Amino acid sequence: MIAKVFKGIWTGINFSRRLILNILFLLLVIVFIVSLSSDGDKIIVENGSVLRLNLNGPIVEEKTYIDPIEAAISDATSNAESPGEILLDDIVEVINEAAKDDRISVILLDLQEMPKAHLNKLKQITKALEAFKQTGKKVIASGYYYTQAQYYIAAHADEVAMHPYGSVAIEGFGMYPLYFKEALEKLKVTQHIFRVGTFKSAVEPFIRNDMSDAAKEANRVWLTALWNEYKQDVAAVRPFDESNFDETMDVFLAKMTAANGDAGQYALDNQWVDTLKTNQQVRQQLIDLVGADEKGKTFKQVSFRQYLSLVKPPVVFDNPMTEKVAVVVARGTIVDGERKAGEIGGDSTAALLRNARLDDKVKAVVLRIDSGGGSMFASEVIRAEVLALKAAGKPVIASMSSVAASGGYWIASAANEIWAAPSTITGSIGVFGTFMTFENTLSNLGVYSDGVATTDMAGFSITRPLDDKMAQVIQMSVEEAYGRFLNVVADARNMTPEQVDNIAQGRVWIAAKAQELGLIDKLGDKQDAIKAAAALAKLNHYDVKTIKQSLSPQQKMIQDILGNASVKSMLGSNNATTSVLATQANLQSVVKRLSSEIDNLKDYNDPQGVYARCLACSVAQ
Repeated sequence: MIAKVFKGIWTGINFSRRLILNILFLLLVIVFIVSLSSDGDKIIVENGSVLRLNLNGPIVEEKTYIDPIEAAISDATSNAESPGEILLDDIVEVINEAAKDDRISVILLDLQEMPKAHLNKLKQITKALEAFKQTGKKVIASGYYYTQAQYYIAAHADEVAMHPYGSVAIEGFGMYPLYFKEALEKLKVTQHIFRVGTFKSAVEPFIRNDMSDAAKEANRVWLTALWNEYKQDVAAVRPFDESNFDETMDVFLAKMTAANGDAGQYALDNQWVDTLKTNQQVRQQLIDLVGADEKGKTFKQVSFRQYLSLVKPPVVFDNPMTEKVAVVVARGTIVDGERKAGEIGGDSTAALLRNARLDDKVKAVVLRIDSGGGSMFASEVIRAEVLALKAAGKPVIASMSSVAASGGYWIASAANEIWAAPSTITGSIGVFGTFMTFENTLSNLGVYSDGVATTDMAGFSITRPLDDKMAQVIQMSVEEAYGRFLNVVADARNMTPEQVDNIAQGRVWIAAKAQELGLIDKLGDKQDAIKAAAALAKLNHYDVKTIKQSLSPQQKMIQDILGNASVKSMLGSNNATTSVLATQANLQSVVKRLSSEIDNLKDYNDPQGVYARCLACSVAQ
């Protein structure tokens, strides 16, 4: 009887397993057939076409890994559009290719769905747009409204058009984190904070109800530098100077009063935009400029993602005969162990650097960093591989993107040279440790922890108070870790630990100032860093190779199939609840902001519980 029961259970499990596998296989076959049939709809770029640069997703240095099957199921069941991430390199490549393409005569900046992006990334896009304009081709911007990030790009157009009912929102830069001290006290959560550095403000949301004076001082400096750079760049391409930016409510109110409260007229009067036009007027303008498409209903055009699929090969093959400058991207929070793209795992990122070291064709490496830090232990694991690369005779250039601070600076410090954009946020040399105990919370509920142990150390638990002597030990370890950080930087930058300490203390710096202080060597973008790496390796002819985490054959097959067809497009979409979902998303964003700092604790997995992480940097990104 028992045997029959177990046999029946096994039969049911086996049937379910085969059913699920068959369903998945059938789904893949259907999607594959759809992808093959869609190949018949070739993308044709007509002569004189408009490249519609519709950037409708977050702009990143490296795309976050998403399991292809989960992505397909999510795509099929989601009711709201969830735009995918866009590689910064892809945007620049598309613009550069369009500049050389005789079929493209105009770029239309359609930035309506573009979220915020750091100034460093925006500058690389506008640099490519300026090169496009140098070929004699036009750039036109059109939108219902412009956020500050969107306007930075739009300002570089030959003509900035906006809907008459639209608006331009240029607000400057600010930093207003949420603080949870009183809330945690009401919950009777006991905080244990260990830190070194006057300006190390990453833990302030847990121990204060407001920003400290030291943090305000440091943040005001780099925010002002960022704002000045924004104003200078925009004023250089628009018909006004930096005094045209409204920085007080009195000036803003006076200008809006003069425009009778009409935000569109205000934007026109303030020379933010060149003209107020409806969608229909812009469409007709482009039809007059480049001609109508084959259906005669709109202008000849190709979208960003369509054009990208034409200029970027689906599979990139390395030339086995050429020498390489390898690029390793470190984007996200630094955590211990293995992580997929979009996070920096100490072991996984070190493995990418090791692959570059063991590749005989790789002669130099660019470590592209976009990170506010994280685990100190994981940062050291990565730094050790940078040192190993240098010992192997392969120069390393650290190229800082929007942010490379705290642990992000730790992994950059050992490079032969450190490059950063003028607007890069860096520094924040300091460490901290933090955890919470809940003995008071539990006792309020009538729950207690008690027992015996063979040593004092064995009694540690988040359900029990922290022993004062253990707190002293942890503080000593944090101070020792800070000393290590100072020595790491001092050795790499030819400074004394005392000199580093004077500019450390957890303080955040804008890159232009960091260069003056000796924390970085050169100002420049990723391409400048690649050229510098090639020069150090004495390479005249070379290819650039981005080293990525390898997928299993099964993952690669699924990704290739699902990458060519959307399950959602096959099953159809439902937009009936889009407005409801949008409202829910707005409410959820408030809750998400409230809980983000506490939620970040899940990433705190340093084996020694010591972290080099920058709060200001996470806000700035």
